[in-house]
Amino acid sequence: MAQAVEEWYRQMPIITRSYLTAAVVTTVGCTLDIISPYHLYLNPKLVVQQYEIWRLVTNFLYFRKMDLDFMFHMFFLARYCKLLEENSFRGRTADFFYMLLFGATVLTGIVLIGGMIPYVSETFARILFLSNSLTFMMVYVWSKHNPFIHMSFLGLFTFTAAYLPWVLLGFSILVGSSTWVDLLGMIAGHVYYFLEDVYPRMTGRRPLKTPSFIKALFADDNVVVAQAPNAGVGAGARFGGMGPDPQVQ
Repeated sequence: MAQAVEEWYRQMPIITRSYLTAAVVTTVGCTLDIISPYHLYLNPKLVVQQYEIWRLVTNFLYFRKMDLDFMFHMFFLARYCKLLEENSFRGRTADFFYMLLFGATVLTGIVLIGGMIPYVSETFARILFLSNSLTFMMVYVWSKHNPFIHMSFLGLFTFTAAYLPWVLLGFSILVGSSTWVDLLGMIAGHVYYFLEDVYPRMTGRRPLKTPSFIKALFADDNVVVAQAPNAGVGAGARFGGMGPDPQVQ
């Protein structure tokens, strides 16, 4: 069993493995009181006035307490991050890293700007960690890249992957969870998808071209992959009951 887990971990692509490791280590460290969440959460005043720049990164690594919700988010992170990196971004590690960097920047900007808008500032002020939103962004981008994959929700109904973010958002509403983090992830994911996939097809220009200094950090192989129609089938859901529809495999 331990050998199988180790093999599964080693086979993860570099970005997925690094992010998953950092998230688990950070969350476990906070659970064991080795690290204090108060030193990790997003606080613009401390970033600007006290130069605590690390908060711009650490707020994406902490997934709150270790419970069932934490396990679901780790599954989502490992699953969809891996699917994106191995399929849509195969041979383009630098581009995938830039996607995450762009998403994190958009999410941070939304929270900072929202905190200055009357009537909604209190809502945004309560958003201290954006790790769940970044995970949801990856789910959104994956669903846009694989819109025709058939999935099933708890065996109750089937749908195509294009509707996966909306199904999860609806479930969050039903169980009474806060939908703000999901909505922020969807917004960031849609902004990236539009600028990276839709806008270039409309104008022939690509505004999100990965900077050369980021490309220099990764030794990518020039690989061109033709993705099969059923690529990514088998992705589960946040609450463990969603997977491919067995009748359409």
